[in-house]
Amino acid sequence: MNSKHRRTLVAVFADPVSGSIAWSDIESLLLGVGARTIEGNGSRVKFEIDGEVESFHRPHPSKEAKRYQVRAARAFLERIGIRP
Repeated sequence: MNSKHRRTLVAVFADPVSGSIAWSDIESLLLGVGARTIEGNGSRVKFEIDGEVESFHRPHPSKEAKRYQVRAARAFLERIGIRP
């Protein structure tokens, strides 16, 4: 995990939940911790690591992740044992 991933990790776990984190930064963080990307139809994407799977819709047309997506990413990271 590089320094940008660490900054994104801190932002994902910040309270109140931020609505200004770029989705690409969250995707990069999940890949940086070892998750595998599974592309679905349209904007669907799943991330899998050690049997844990989380499904997302990529936000569009904006590039920022919605607050519920940040919460889901936080929950996924907690399930795989990643915390800031």
